Amino acid sequence: MAASEEVKVPRIKLGSQGFEVSAQGLGCMGMSAVYGPPKPEPDMIKLIHHAICRGITHLDTSDIYGPHTNEILIGKALKEGIRVKVELATKFAVSFQDGKFDVRGDPAYVRASCEASLKRLDVDCIDLYYQHRIDTRVPIEVTIGELKKLVEEGKIKYIGMSEASASTIRRAHAVHPITAVQLEWSLWTRDVEEEIIPTCRELGIGIVAYSPLGRGFFSLGPKLIENLAEGDYRKNMPRFQVENLEHNKKLYERVNAIASRKSCTPSQQALAWVHTKAMMFVP
Repeated sequence: MAASEEVKVPRIKLGSQGFEVSAQGLGCMGMSAVYGPPKPEPDMIKLIHHAICRGITHLDTSDIYGPHTNEILIGKALKEGIRVKVELATKFAVSFQDGKFDVRGDPAYVRASCEASLKRLDVDCIDLYYQHRIDTRVPIEVTIGELKKLVEEGKIKYIGMSEASASTIRRAHAVHPITAVQLEWSLWTRDVEEEIIPTCRELGIGIVAYSPLGRGFFSLGPKLIENLAEGDYRKNMPRFQVENLEHNKKLYERVNAIASRKSCTPSQQALAWVHTKAMMFVP
């Protein structure tokens, strides 16, 4: 296909504070961690640059991915003037110490995490800064209050939350407008539709749907489960266990049948399903 014929990804407003992003995002976690061993850095930088050239400019990372190595990778990919072309999102709150995960939302940790991410990414400002998980030991008003200060100081532009309840989102939004909520939403993860999605619609908060391909399942189906690499986090997830394979295989076959009728792949069908749900929703 000639360059002039390539279809560019359209842009939409994410949330109601004026933040504009590409309608399709690029989750970068699997480049450095979680889904098997880290991928070759030069290949991942080429992938990021290719996505940006096609209009996919909303890049998503976190300080826990690696940990830290994914932010460093993104920072390298954004050199030589590329930073101005993207909407950069990263996250804080989850740490891994002494073999255990911890979640923190106290003001000192929020500020230190932001400063560290800015340094690793080698940027002056983060476009969208998420609280990755909610620290139930700290009132959400206190955490968002510190994030509000970071906005006022110009270190972040917009505030996001990930995996928060509807009531927590409301309390946070009362302190400072929340631009986006990130949550798992796909053809086989629908529980967020009961409370969280309606709450975000009501408050004018954008939705960023992570794992819209079912963590890769709607790309390869059962073959994915059979060929997971050692160290792949998905090996520990119930949906990827052998005893659930037959049930999930039937789901994949149903999606594949629909995709065949529409002359597309199962992954394209799964993405299209999320894309058509509503405005201000970005997979």
